Amino acid sequence: MSITVERSFHLANVGGRTGGFRRVVRQGDEPVPPAQVAPTSGRIPRIAKLMALAIRCDQLLLSGAVPDASALAHLAHVSQPRMTQILNLTLLAPDIQEALLFLPLVEEGKPEASEKGLRKVCGEADWGRQRELIQMTEKCHNRVASP
Repeated sequence: MSITVERSFHLANVGGRTGGFRRVVRQGDEPVPPAQVAPTSGRIPRIAKLMALAIRCDQLLLSGAVPDASALAHLAHVSQPRMTQILNLTLLAPDIQEALLFLPLVEEGKPEASEKGLRKVCGEADWGRQRELIQMTEKCHNRVASP
């Protein structure tokens, strides 16, 4: 009498604490690697990165993971006033925040939007007024850009 047992398995590389790896047997089929993303030209605008950072820092503060902005600044290795400037981006209207997060990639040179240019807009509490200030800034920029 014989018994046949069928199991699917694969060999997986497991990283160690010292930087090496070892091969182990894992149950199941080998996982399918994620689809390769085509390389893009250009870079993500700095203001988009800062907006994402501001949202993440705000979440850390609201969840209580970090007690205050000073502690957050210390963890991020920036000054407390700089952390305040970054966190002030969360005071922008939601549609402005979304627009900053999805700005097109910068091919070359400086991007049109900057954090320094948005500081006055962040200081405005009324979202409608923020939108007006953004539109006025865009109109001024377009006049300067096209002689």
